Amino acid sequence: MTQRNGTRGTSDHLLHSEAPGVREQANGMEREKVREAHDCQSEERGQGGESRDSMAVKGAVTAPDGGWGWVVLVATILVLALTLAFPSCVGIFYTDLQNEFDATNSETSWVPSIMTSVLHAGGPFCSVLVERLGCRATVMFGGVLSGLGMAASSFTQSITQLYITAGIITGLGFCFSFQPAVTILGHYFVRRRAFANAMSSTGTALGLSTLPFLGNYLHTELGWRGSFLVLGAVLLNCCVCGAVMRPLQHPKHRGQPLMNHGPPPPEEENVRKKKGRVGGVWSCLVATLSKHMAFDQLCNNSRYRVYAIGITWMMLGFVVPLVYLVPYATANNIEQGRAALLLSILGIVNIVVRPPFGIIVNMPWFKGRHVYVFASALLVNGLSNSICCIGPSFPVLLTYVVIYGLSMSVVGSLMFTVLMDIVEMSRFPSALGLLAIMESITLLIGPPLAGVLVDSTGQYFHVFFACSAVVASSAVFLMVSFYWLDKKERKASKPVGTALPDPARPAAEVAPGCQYSSVPTEGDKDKAPANGAEYITSL
Repeated sequence: MTQRNGTRGTSDHLLHSEAPGVREQANGMEREKVREAHDCQSEERGQGGESRDSMAVKGAVTAPDGGWGWVVLVATILVLALTLAFPSCVGIFYTDLQNEFDATNSETSWVPSIMTSVLHAGGPFCSVLVERLGCRATVMFGGVLSGLGMAASSFTQSITQLYITAGIITGLGFCFSFQPAVTILGHYFVRRRAFANAMSSTGTALGLSTLPFLGNYLHTELGWRGSFLVLGAVLLNCCVCGAVMRPLQHPKHRGQPLMNHGPPPPEEENVRKKKGRVGGVWSCLVATLSKHMAFDQLCNNSRYRVYAIGITWMMLGFVVPLVYLVPYATANNIEQGRAALLLSILGIVNIVVRPPFGIIVNMPWFKGRHVYVFASALLVNGLSNSICCIGPSFPVLLTYVVIYGLSMSVVGSLMFTVLMDIVEMSRFPSALGLLAIMESITLLIGPPLAGVLVDSTGQYFHVFFACSAVVASSAVFLMVSFYWLDKKERKASKPVGTALPDPARPAAEVAPGCQYSSVPTEGDKDKAPANGAEYITSL
């Protein structure tokens, strides 16, 4: 008994004496795990071409709304000038392309049509690249692709090869540069988002005013092949613009436990193993389409559905007047120089009007009313096309260009702002991609349909009548639909009893390459979690 008790006492003494060491070892293991998890998170933040040694801005920042965001804004303006306005520069080389390849006017006109259509239709591919590479790398990759496409076009030997190089490759490069630039700008600006979008839209007007003059000068000095080669080098400047688009990093949470990145539970793993290969591929395809095509927004978000339908119908006649304005003027004995001056005046009006309008529309009174201002301007834009039918004189066309330019400035300034208001920023890239695909269909068929109308009637003014009806009807559709949705929402939000808070929304998945969390838009800013997050941007 004594020996047994002594042994037990000795064992207890050893246990108590070893307990501090055991606890210290356990604490050390826990600290090591925390350090390893922190290193993993640092490596994940380092993906997408970002430097892990970059310093971070100290202090809490609810939204950038300035600082480096102004540099991103200037870069976005240049990207939009080099991408959205570039197809208007191709028309200068129509005659040379027809003579070189012995092509008809219809065959040659497909080059800018394919370029514009692919620019919008590549949205889902762009969304995938943003998910994998980030906005910054995607913009730079688009600049390389568009530059190589135009450089390769200078060596083509047939009009079909030109469709591939200038139409598909260059157009796809434009898409990869344009959409991520607009997306990252929406993350840098929240309070001043309307102003930032209005300022960035001046890029299109800037390109519309300068690229035709540059193309005309290059055509005179180098011919069409040399011009395409130089323009390809000019498009490489999109890489410089993309390089300054620093991604916002993940918010730094205080006092929050580390996320568990361990293996999935055994039940989920068993369920995954039970699925067949066909079922796995199908579910993966459905998940990919849902993530990068925003079909969930199209089905569940009624505002996005209405907006997508209205914009798609609008694009059937929105850009057609720009294509046929100069031919309409020259067909009615107006000199070629004065006819080309009309497009330059249109670009100048856009450059002058959009910045002050961006300041005005950023006022508090306009919040929640962006879509109605947009639809009203679209209605004026559609009705202004009827002015051309009064007479083909230069004063009449000048009046038309001024009114069309004013309304076009408002439409271009608010197009992305309205889209950011009706979808969350975490879903904006995929929503923009799906909308761009829908637009690409009407953008592709719009000019050929107008050409058929001109060939059958022999008169250009029928095109402007048709465009007036199409654009004005889309404006009325948007205005009535959003008014009905707002009225329905107000009626449904009337308090019946004690209002219950909305359930917490799961955290949106953020593209690892972009390295920023979704900042709230005007539609979801009230749902932003108040967890003391700070947004930091790498220097």
